[in-house]
Amino acid sequence: MFLTLCKSKIGHATVTETELYYEGSITIDEDVLTAANILPGEKVDVLNLNNGARIETYTIAGKRGSGRICLNGPAARCGCVGDRVIILSYALMDPDEAKGFKAKMIYLDDKNKIRHEGGE
Repeated sequence: MFLTLCKSKIGHATVTETELYYEGSITIDEDVLTAANILPGEKVDVLNLNNGARIETYTIAGKRGSGRICLNGPAARCGCVGDRVIILSYALMDPDEAKGFKAKMIYLDDKNKIRHEGGE
Protein backbone atom coordinates (compact mmCIF):
# COMPACT_ATOMS: atom_id res chain seq x y z
CA MET A 1 0.00 0.00 0.00
CA PHE A 2 1.14 3.55 -0.76
CA LEU A 3 0.04 6.82 0.80
CA THR A 4 -0.13 10.16 -1.03
CA LEU A 5 1.59 12.87 1.01
CA CYS A 6 2.22 16.54 0.40
CA LYS A 7 5.84 16.71 -0.82
CA SER A 8 6.19 20.46 -1.39
CA LYS A 9 4.29 23.67 -0.75
CA ILE A 10 4.76 27.14 -2.21
CA GLY A 11 2.72 29.47 -0.04
CA HIS A 12 1.63 33.08 -0.57
CA ALA A 13 2.53 33.15 -4.29
CA THR A 14 1.05 36.02 -6.28
CA VAL A 15 -0.13 35.48 -9.87
CA THR A 16 1.90 37.85 -12.08
CA GLU A 17 0.46 36.87 -15.48
CA THR A 18 -2.17 34.82 -17.25
CA GLU A 19 -1.75 33.42 -20.78
CA LEU A 20 -5.09 32.00 -21.93
CA TYR A 21 -4.01 30.94 -25.41
CA TYR A 22 -1.15 28.74 -24.27
CA GLU A 23 -1.15 24.94 -24.12
CA GLY A 24 -1.60 24.80 -20.37
CA SER A 25 0.26 24.60 -17.07
CA ILE A 26 1.73 27.07 -14.58
CA THR A 27 5.02 28.86 -15.13
CA ILE A 28 7.00 29.36 -11.90
CA ASP A 29 10.32 31.17 -11.36
CA GLU A 30 12.95 28.43 -11.48
CA ASP A 31 14.53 29.67 -8.24
CA VAL A 32 11.20 29.06 -6.51
CA LEU A 33 10.80 25.60 -8.09
CA THR A 34 14.30 24.60 -6.97
CA ALA A 35 13.77 25.86 -3.42
CA ALA A 36 10.47 23.98 -3.20
CA ASN A 37 11.95 20.76 -4.60
CA ILE A 38 9.50 20.76 -7.53
CA LEU A 39 10.68 19.72 -10.99
CA PRO A 40 9.63 21.20 -14.33
CA GLY A 41 6.82 19.01 -15.62
CA GLU A 42 5.78 17.88 -12.15
CA LYS A 43 2.08 17.65 -11.40
CA VAL A 44 0.82 20.26 -8.93
CA ASP A 45 -2.42 21.52 -7.44
CA VAL A 46 -2.95 25.28 -7.51
CA LEU A 47 -5.31 26.64 -4.85
CA ASN A 48 -6.57 30.17 -5.42
CA LEU A 49 -7.20 32.02 -2.15
CA ASN A 50 -9.17 34.78 -3.91
CA ASN A 51 -11.83 32.69 -5.66
CA GLY A 52 -11.58 29.21 -4.13
CA ALA A 53 -10.58 27.52 -7.40
CA ARG A 54 -8.49 24.38 -7.09
CA ILE A 55 -6.86 23.15 -10.28
CA GLU A 56 -4.47 20.39 -11.25
CA THR A 57 -1.74 21.11 -13.80
CA TYR A 58 2.02 20.75 -14.34
CA THR A 59 4.94 23.13 -13.91
CA ILE A 60 7.09 24.98 -16.42
CA ALA A 61 10.31 26.64 -15.23
CA GLY A 62 10.29 30.41 -15.65
CA LYS A 63 13.32 32.68 -15.77
CA ARG A 64 15.36 32.55 -12.56
CA GLY A 65 14.86 35.55 -10.32
CA SER A 66 11.87 36.80 -12.32
CA GLY A 67 9.24 36.20 -9.64
CA ARG A 68 7.02 34.87 -12.42
CA ILE A 69 3.87 32.94 -11.52
CA CYS A 70 1.83 32.59 -14.72
CA LEU A 71 -1.40 30.64 -15.15
CA ASN A 72 -1.38 29.23 -18.70
CA GLY A 73 -4.13 27.84 -20.94
CA PRO A 74 -7.35 26.81 -19.22
CA ALA A 75 -5.74 27.55 -15.83
CA ALA A 76 -5.83 31.23 -16.82
CA ARG A 77 -9.62 31.10 -16.39
CA CYS A 78 -9.12 30.18 -12.72
CA GLY A 79 -7.29 33.27 -11.57
CA CYS A 80 -6.37 36.89 -12.21
CA VAL A 81 -3.15 38.86 -11.91
CA GLY A 82 -2.73 39.71 -8.23
CA ASP A 83 -4.54 36.62 -6.90
CA ARG A 84 -2.77 34.77 -4.09
CA VAL A 85 -2.24 31.04 -4.66
CA ILE A 86 -0.85 28.02 -2.87
CA ILE A 87 0.98 25.47 -5.03
CA LEU A 88 1.24 21.88 -3.78
CA SER A 89 3.03 18.78 -5.06
CA TYR A 90 2.60 15.24 -3.78
CA ALA A 91 4.54 11.98 -3.57
CA LEU A 92 3.58 8.33 -3.11
CA MET A 93 5.28 6.69 -0.13
CA ASP A 94 4.99 3.47 1.75
CA PRO A 95 3.76 3.93 5.35
CA ASP A 96 7.23 3.49 6.89
CA GLU A 97 8.78 6.11 4.62
CA ALA A 98 5.84 8.46 5.24
CA LYS A 99 6.24 8.37 9.03
CA GLY A 100 9.54 10.26 9.00
CA PHE A 101 8.90 12.42 5.95
CA LYS A 102 8.91 16.23 6.21
CA ALA A 103 7.43 18.23 3.36
CA LYS A 104 9.46 21.12 1.88
CA MET A 105 7.60 24.36 2.58
CA ILE A 106 8.51 27.78 1.20
CA TYR A 107 6.66 31.04 1.59
CA LEU A 108 6.94 33.98 -0.78
CA ASP A 109 6.74 37.73 -0.29
CA ASP A 110 4.67 40.11 -2.43
CA LYS A 111 7.27 39.99 -5.22
CA ASN A 112 7.40 36.15 -5.21
CA LYS A 113 10.82 36.10 -3.58
CA ILE A 114 11.47 33.49 -0.91
CA ARG A 115 10.61 34.96 2.48
CA HIS A 116 10.83 31.80 4.59
CA GLU A 117 11.71 28.12 4.10
CA GLY A 118 10.94 25.21 6.33
CA GLY A 119 9.49 21.75 6.74
CA GLU A 120 6.16 20.75 8.14
